[in-house]
Amino acid sequence: MHAIVIREPGGADVLEWTKVPDPRPEPGEVLIEVAASAVNRADVMQRQGFYPPPAGAPPYPGLEVSGRVAELGADVTGLTVGDEVCALLAGGGYAERVAVPAAQVLPVPRGVDVAAAAGLPEVACTVWSNVFQLGGLREGETLLVHGGGSGIGTFAIQLAKARGARVVTTVGSAEKAARCRELGADVAVNYREDDFVDSGPYDVILDLIGAKYLARNVEALAVGGRLMVIGLQGGAKAELDIGKLLRKRARVHATSLRARPLDEKAVIVAGVREHVWPLLASGEVRPVIDRSFPMADAARAHELLEESGHVGKILLTV
Repeated sequence: MHAIVIREPGGADVLEWTKVPDPRPEPGEVLIEVAASAVNRADVMQRQGFYPPPAGAPPYPGLEVSGRVAELGADVTGLTVGDEVCALLAGGGYAERVAVPAAQVLPVPRGVDVAAAAGLPEVACTVWSNVFQLGGLREGETLLVHGGGSGIGTFAIQLAKARGARVVTTVGSAEKAARCRELGADVAVNYREDDFVDSGPYDVILDLIGAKYLARNVEALAVGGRLMVIGLQGGAKAELDIGKLLRKRARVHATSLRARPLDEKAVIVAGVREHVWPLLASGEVRPVIDRSFPMADAARAHELLEESGHVGKILLTV
């Protein structure tokens, strides 16, 4: 088959579409004929040499795919060859085929195009596990989503609104603010002009920035608030005011998804299928796709992601 290989750590031009060995499904795995994958910040970090795949994962980038079941490994039940599916991966999505644990496979939601479904598994699992399973966001509470125009941001806005929360998001332009309000955000704060702390307090904060925002995130938390840190775009080290956390009886929780054990991922995927997939089938939540590129043009897609001008997901199609 063909896959995108990282020739060496570096810029987008190190991505090469080339022939590689075909994968085979192990017991408990499913082989998927890939229709599309999606581009994530983690793929860029892997390309740059900062985020190697976990042990046993394919070396090619790509944390989610959609497509059709091509082959079932031993002991797989509930799936049939030819089923349209999407899946959460530890790597290997930038390829024509990929083998994935069956517990990380989801049906393409009713009414969603099979290619567009490639932009769902990573954001759905990230938002569900952090905002709802760990963050415990409840109806009537307020969520702050940093980076509302990102794939995670656009999905978090919709899912939180569908479950009855008030949503505030940060954005970098008036255009992104308008798009986020269309998706359901109650308030869109342009971080170049205003301080998100002023629109708080927040019961849950979903943060991709890390160190740069830590102090202001804690300042913005409500009493009993939960800060969920899922990215380090603004650095990895900052000073934490524990006294303020104590007074607010608040929590800071940092998580990642890619390297979690298979049983933990299976629980998250099962929760997504039960609680999130019905909202996609009903149209209350939908994938937001900025644009698509042929898989062989992954370098162009990476460049677009790094420019941060997109809204929603960038897809790579086979």
